[in-house]
Amino acid sequence: MSLLIKGITIADASSEFNGKTCDVRVEKGAIVEIGKNLELQKHEAVFEQSGAILSPGFFDLNCVFGDPGFETKEDIKTGTAAAAAGGFTGIAIMPNTKPVVHSKGEVEYILNRAKGNLVDVHPIGAISQNLEGKELAEMFDMKQAGAVAFAEAGKAIADDGFMSRALQYALGFDGLLFTHPENKALVGKAQVNESATTILLGMKGIPALAEEMQVSRDIFLAQYHNAPIHISNISTAGSVSLIKKAKKDGVKVSCDVAAHQLVFTEELLNDFDSNYKVKPPLRSKADNKALIAGLKDGTIDAISSQHRPYEIEFKNVEFEIANYGIIALQTVLPLLLQAGLDTALIVEKLAIAPRKLLKLEVPEIKVGAVANFTVFNPTKEWTFNSDTNKSKSANSPLFNKTLKGKVELVYNNGQHIEY
Repeated sequence: MSLLIKGITIADASSEFNGKTCDVRVEKGAIVEIGKNLELQKHEAVFEQSGAILSPGFFDLNCVFGDPGFETKEDIKTGTAAAAAGGFTGIAIMPNTKPVVHSKGEVEYILNRAKGNLVDVHPIGAISQNLEGKELAEMFDMKQAGAVAFAEAGKAIADDGFMSRALQYALGFDGLLFTHPENKALVGKAQVNESATTILLGMKGIPALAEEMQVSRDIFLAQYHNAPIHISNISTAGSVSLIKKAKKDGVKVSCDVAAHQLVFTEELLNDFDSNYKVKPPLRSKADNKALIAGLKDGTIDAISSQHRPYEIEFKNVEFEIANYGIIALQTVLPLLLQAGLDTALIVEKLAIAPRKLLKLEVPEIKVGAVANFTVFNPTKEWTFNSDTNKSKSANSPLFNKTLKGKVELVYNNGQHIEY
C-alpha cells in the first residue's frame, strides 16, 4: 500500500526540500514523489497532522536490550517497539547479554532475531572476552558477521596496555572502539556526582576528575596509535574541553552524550529517587550548559538514549543498592526539546551523525531514495505511562508525566507505524 503524507515540513539539510512544506508520496519502500497539493490515489493511505516535521529516521548509538539471556528486562521485539515509538528507525545495541556478544555466533543470533523488523538492529561486539578486560574478543570475526563497533557496555577498561593493544588490533580492520569515561580507582564505591549538593545528601561523590582522566587517557592512546576512538556518554564540562582540544589537534576522537545529561541535574536526587540513578551520574547545571554548547559547536558528535531497562526489583529499592540506568528510547525527543535544541540540531545529532560515525548509509529525503524517516510534532503533548510505554520495563523518572514532543509516524523497510 502506498502512503501519502500531506502538508509536512521537511527537515534534512541535504535535501532540496529542506525547510519547505510539501506532500510526500511513498510506494513500495521508496519516496516516489515530493511536491505541493499531490492528489490522493485510490487505495492510498493518507497521513496529515498540522505542525508535523519529517526528517531522516533517528538512530541510537547506545542502548541495551536483554536478548539473549535477560529477556525479562527487554527483548528484541519490545526493544524495537520502544525504539520505533521514540522515532528510531535504527539502533546499535550493547553486548552485555548472556552470553556476552563476543563472537560471531552472538552477532548472527541478534541479526537473525531482528530480521524483518521496521527498526534496523546493529550489534555492537565486546572488546574483551566476557567483558572482563583480560583477553581480546574476536573483533575481526564479529565485524565480518555484522558488528558495527565494539564496546565494554558501560564498563571502563582500566588496563592501559590492554586498551592500547585493542586499539592497535581494531586499527588493522577499520574497527571503531567505544569507551566508557570512568576511572574506577577514583570512583570507588561512590554513586553520585561529587559536589556540595551531594555532600549535604550524605552520599559519596564521583568527581569530574574520574571521567576526565579516563577521557585524557583514551585521547592520548588514540593520538599515539593514530587510531579512531569514540567516547560514549560524556557528562562534564571538562570532558567537552578535552575533546574539543583533541579534535583541534587532529586526534581521531568522537563522542556522544545521553539526552538526559542535557536536562537532569544532581538536584533531582534530593528525594533519593533511584530512577535518577545513572552512570555517569547526573552533574550540575553548568555541565548541562557546557554539553549543550558542545553539541552546538560540533565538539559532541551525537546524542544517544543510553536506554537501560531493569525489572522493578532492581530499581524500586533503596538508592544505594539500585542498579544504574533508565529506559529512554521514547523520551529522547522530549528531553532534547526541553533542552532547547532546534530541529536542525536534533536531526543532525540524532539521525545523521550517528550513522556517519558507524559508516552506515544515511537516509535522505529526496525522490528515488529508500524511505527511512521519522515524523514528529515538537509541540504536541503526550503522557508517558503504562498505556504508551512499549518497553518491558518502566524504570524512568518521566513515567506518568506529560511530555512535549511526540513521534507521530516512522517508516523504514517498507513498513510504517502511526502513533
